[in-house]
Amino acid sequence: MKNHRIFSWLLCSLLLLSVKAMYGQTAAELTWWKLSDATFPVIDGQAWSGEMKDSLQRLPPRAQSLVRPPVWNLSKQPAGLFIRFFSNAPQIKVRYKIAGSPSMPHMPSTGMSGVDLYAIDSDGNWHFCAGKYSFKDTVEYNFDKLSPSDGYHKLGREYRLYMPLYKGLTGLEIGTTTGSAFRPLPKMNEKPIVVYGTSIAQGACASRPGMAWTNILSRRLDRPVINLGFSGNGRLEPELISLINEIEAKVYILDCLPNLTTERFSKEDNQKRVYDAVKSIRAVHPITPILLCEHAGYSEGFMVPARQTYYQEANQALQAALSQLNAEKVPGLYTLTFAEIGFDLDATVDGTHPNDYGMMRQAEAYEKKLREILQEPIGKTTTRIPVRQSREPGSYNWEERHNAIKALNVSEPGKILFMGNSITHNWGGKPLNDRICGADSWAQYLEPLQMRNLGFGWDRIENVLWRVYHDELEGFSPEKIVINIGTNNLHLNTDLEIISGLKFLVDAIKIRQPRAKIYLLGLYPRRDKEARIVQLNKGIQIVAKANRLTYADIGTKLLLPTGKIDEKLFSDGLHPNAEGYQLLGKALVNTLNPPKK
Repeated sequence: MKNHRIFSWLLCSLLLLSVKAMYGQTAAELTWWKLSDATFPVIDGQAWSGEMKDSLQRLPPRAQSLVRPPVWNLSKQPAGLFIRFFSNAPQIKVRYKIAGSPSMPHMPSTGMSGVDLYAIDSDGNWHFCAGKYSFKDTVEYNFDKLSPSDGYHKLGREYRLYMPLYKGLTGLEIGTTTGSAFRPLPKMNEKPIVVYGTSIAQGACASRPGMAWTNILSRRLDRPVINLGFSGNGRLEPELISLINEIEAKVYILDCLPNLTTERFSKEDNQKRVYDAVKSIRAVHPITPILLCEHAGYSEGFMVPARQTYYQEANQALQAALSQLNAEKVPGLYTLTFAEIGFDLDATVDGTHPNDYGMMRQAEAYEKKLREILQEPIGKTTTRIPVRQSREPGSYNWEERHNAIKALNVSEPGKILFMGNSITHNWGGKPLNDRICGADSWAQYLEPLQMRNLGFGWDRIENVLWRVYHDELEGFSPEKIVINIGTNNLHLNTDLEIISGLKFLVDAIKIRQPRAKIYLLGLYPRRDKEARIVQLNKGIQIVAKANRLTYADIGTKLLLPTGKIDEKLFSDGLHPNAEGYQLLGKALVNTLNPPKK
């Protein structure tokens, strides 16, 4: 008997070890965070955060008495909501509870009831995290063996956890390896894109939350998208429009025609609904763009002619409303057409709801249209693709600095903006930081000019482009803008790519600040790259001349007669020391305010 007990104990121990080996860390080795632990709003993609606390739902509690019961019940399904956090954990685990069946006949559990995790590396590139999951009383996702580093540091990266598309949940918890870093991030400080739509906007029938077109669009534009898609109930109802009017949006998207076909509503009724919705939004938001989306059609429309008629007549009603609004000179109206969406016979699960391929087609169509509306084009080379970065989080928080600058633009707008990288960042001025090593020269030369420091350590051209697209130049009118950026692109890009990126950046700045005088500085010299920078600056000077900008190469003050850098003016061959900043400060003042002859 004693031997039998020993054998049983050994067998149980071996089984426990094998389970550990299969599934990684146990719950005891993880530290858990829950929504109620947050001391600030952390649910992105959600309006009315102040009324919702830690509730994963889409409409505020007071809406229950305002909207129809089906809309209210659907608003408890957290489509489009996501939580951002920063971590370097090798294992991340997510668990929560749902009620009822996790799937529908035409939509898998992973899309209807699952979550999705994406990571953003230090260079701003997106990465999908594939987790092991189980759908039982408690849904669990396990993301294991995650790399703690992407080449710059091991301090962590940003993650975005997307909520289920069609299932309410309770008890959400995020577990990370005990001893690793975990920090929830506040809601993005951005005006959102607001989408009012149907089941398609809500996410049917994506295979997982990250593949809903609204979430794809959010990642592509790096903006929050508020998903007010209500399955079978997107009807342009005044109660919803009134709630939407409470949101200060970047763009309002009305995509309700799939629930407004002539199978259920007349063309005249549909025309009036579109017209009334637009007029209501315009009464509160006079200039915010409104994008009206046509019905994308049915995959089997040719085979079932009645279905084809339904969506065609819905689109005709929208166009009739648009003609009426245009005749009244209602501004800022745009359309996304049936042809621009471009669904084909393979784009849907059931003839109506997009599969992942259809979702991607729809997201790409929306992205193209919104980039035109917002004047945020992208190019094919990295210097013309806007991205955020987090290359040195141990030194400063890139997003917090961006938000601080936007706040200063409101409270203390500068007359001159100086856009740059760490060389500018370390010089001086607000926002204050502990990296400054040129404070005396900044105070002597640049502070009297009311210059604002828009330098960010480790920034490249594409990072400045992101900042321009994300409102660092909005809401005020500086007299002059100084640009010195590109040295951090030297090891990645050709001279032609750097020059074309600078031209792209200048165009973006001109659109947002057409009255500001722009100064384009040549790159400062740096150790072992002096000769290349001389040639590159010749190209930058040509760009400046062709675009009627003022060009200056103030970095020559840091060179010896031999063309090499004067090492005593640098701390590391790249960043000037206090003496170097003195020379640059005096040269920059003479560029901005040339002495009278």
